[in-house]
Amino acid sequence: MNWLKTLCVGVVVAWVCVGPAAEAASQRQELDRLITKYQQMNQFNGSVLVANEKGVILEKGYGFANFEWQVANTPDTKFRIGSVTKQFTSMVIMQLVAEGKLQVEDPVTKYLPDYRKDTGDRITIAHLLNHTSGLPNYTNPTFFKTASRDPYTVADFVKKFCSGDLEFEPGTKFNYSNSGYFLLGAVIEKVTGQTYAQTLQQRIFDPVGMKNTGYDVSATVLPKRASGYEAQPGGYVNAPYLDMGLPYAAGSMYSTVQDLYRWDRALYEDKLLPAPLKQRMFTTALDDYAFGWHVGPIKLHDGKTEVATISHSGGINGFSALFVRAPERKEVVVLLDNTARGSKLMAMATGALSILHGIPPKQPQASIGEVVMATLEKSSAAEAIARYRTLKTTKATEYDFAERELNNVGYRLLGSGRVAEAIEIFKLNVEMFPGEGNVYDSLGEAYLAGGNKEQALVNYRRAVELNPKNTSAAETVKRLEQPAATR
Repeated sequence: MNWLKTLCVGVVVAWVCVGPAAEAASQRQELDRLITKYQQMNQFNGSVLVANEKGVILEKGYGFANFEWQVANTPDTKFRIGSVTKQFTSMVIMQLVAEGKLQVEDPVTKYLPDYRKDTGDRITIAHLLNHTSGLPNYTNPTFFKTASRDPYTVADFVKKFCSGDLEFEPGTKFNYSNSGYFLLGAVIEKVTGQTYAQTLQQRIFDPVGMKNTGYDVSATVLPKRASGYEAQPGGYVNAPYLDMGLPYAAGSMYSTVQDLYRWDRALYEDKLLPAPLKQRMFTTALDDYAFGWHVGPIKLHDGKTEVATISHSGGINGFSALFVRAPERKEVVVLLDNTARGSKLMAMATGALSILHGIPPKQPQASIGEVVMATLEKSSAAEAIARYRTLKTTKATEYDFAERELNNVGYRLLGSGRVAEAIEIFKLNVEMFPGEGNVYDSLGEAYLAGGNKEQALVNYRRAVELNPKNTSAAETVKRLEQPAATR
């Protein structure tokens, strides 16, 4: 009898030990199947890491880091991470606050005395951190067409691109502005006496052990660096060159999924920043944005379960990134892509979190945008639009008909100089989503690119009516309403 009891206890112990491992293996397989489907449908190409409080469940590369040489992506492939950089800028600022070297309520001019006083005296460090400064965003279409390839010193760039007239009174509205984070980099250099890159290395990368993360410099021969690609009519092309000094403190970092996992785990400790200041960093102001982080719930794929998350996305020529933390169960999803497929990353992350919570994930749908683009390569815009209408009527559940699908096609056409076709695609999107301000904004931009300022104004006005927070469209309306001589 005692022998039987001992055997039973042993079986129970074995089951308890094997159970979590079996669950992790099952989740790993389901996650891998989901990501593989996205990759097979040309909706993702990059590296993935998914973890919970017990550790890493999946870390794997999908597709190629370099298409020319067919070099595979791996968990230690280095990707440009774009605006995910902002959380590191925010951390350095808050470290300086902890050391008494600055205050977030201080005006910009206290640290940048050469900055224009009429606006700089009204903009605080906090306004820059949470995108409520009113500064125009320098990363607009004109910038990418004219200045994005040219090197600038920090001081010269601030003067030319980050010193514009305010779009609204600081603190009254949210408007995402890379210009504000560029200024934060200048403040960091002024206060520390070091370059922004040196400060990141000493204050974050070295202490956390992020050996495969850094400030990107195009000229550097960087082992395991992914090449960036963009989808164009006919297939992928190498992404346009961008001087990596220009994204600066707003978006110039590279990293790996493994290093971002190390960063995630470090944020649960208080070694980098005291807990009260870390809480301040994660506290939102307007539009669910804190200091370098989006904070808000994600609804999982059962349509009802919500998970509290802290996250940020990033996009830069040829690259897309998404870093999602769910602190309650120490879950994290890191997605780094080198084909600019940012529009699919949130759906992938939500699917991954759903799997971790035992909820079946939604499977990826074929991209209607890719069908439209392929039709445009062989035929006319009229034929592509007809194809769209037919599939929407007959196979609505098989394809993704989200607003972003046609929007992406329109911008791909604009980028390749096919303005007339872009206008037709954007007009179709307006027809499909008449209540969405973004579709009118895009159509207005296309009309403006084609020289039709009257129709551009009509659509920009409608964009502002539907979304009064669209300050960029509002500024365009003001500019187009000015008399021609003044403009």
